[in-house]
Amino acid sequence: MSLIYGIHAVAEALRAHPEKIERITVERGGRNPRVQEIVREAGERRVRLSFEPREWMDRQCGGERHQGVLAVTAEIDTLEVEEVLAAARTPGLVVVLDGIEDPHNLGAVLRSAEAAGADGVFVPRHRSAALGAAAVKASAGAAAHLRLARVPNVSRLIESLKDAGYWSVGLDAAAPEPLWRIDLTVPVALVLGNEGTGLHRLVRQKCDLLASLPIAGRVGSYNVSVAAGITLYEVQRQRAQKLK
Repeated sequence: MSLIYGIHAVAEALRAHPEKIERITVERGGRNPRVQEIVREAGERRVRLSFEPREWMDRQCGGERHQGVLAVTAEIDTLEVEEVLAAARTPGLVVVLDGIEDPHNLGAVLRSAEAAGADGVFVPRHRSAALGAAAVKASAGAAAHLRLARVPNVSRLIESLKDAGYWSVGLDAAAPEPLWRIDLTVPVALVLGNEGTGLHRLVRQKCDLLASLPIAGRVGSYNVSVAAGITLYEVQRQRAQKLK
C-alpha cells in the first residue's frame, strides 16, 4: 500500500483510478471547500471515507503538509519499457531520470512531463527517490496520468531507446551546445541527471547529444525540476513551430 496526501494529489488519484483507493481520510472538523468536494466525489464513487483529528494525520504524513486530506492506495502502477514505447505518439517524447534523489524534485519533474504531453517517464529502480507519497503530492496529481516505468539500468535503457529510433539528449551544464540549437522535433529521450553530480559517466557517454541551458547569473546550474520544465517547453515550442 502507498500513502498519498494533499488536495491535488488525492483529487487526481480519485478521478483517475478510484478503484485503487482503499480509503480517503479527511481532517475532522475541516472546512476547506476543495476537501469537501473530494468527500462528495468519494461518496459518489463509493470510496471508503474516514475522519481523523489533525494530529493523527500529521503523524501519518511524517510532518509533511497534507492540507487536511490523505488516501491509502495501491502502489503506483508502473509499466514495462516496451509498453511505454508501444503507446507513444509520433514523434515520441520520453523522459529518463538518472538518479534524482529528492522526491519533491521527482514529483515536480513528473508534473512538467505530464503537462508537456510526454509519452512516459523512466525511473531507476535503485539510487532514486521513491515513487511514494511525497513525489505524488509534489506532482500535483500528474503521477496518476503518466506512464511510468522502473528500469534496472539507465545506460542499457538508452541503448534500447536508440534501437527504437529515439535520440537521447542529456542535459549537462558543461556541454558547449545550447539546447535550442538541437533538433527536438525527432523522437527524443530527454535524460536528466542527479541534483548534485549530474549525469553518471556511463549515461553521459551513451547519450547521442549533450545540451546545456546557458546561465546568465552566478549559480552553476538550474534546479533539475526547473531544467526539466525549460527543456520540455523547448520541445513543445520546436514541434509547434514545425507544424506552422
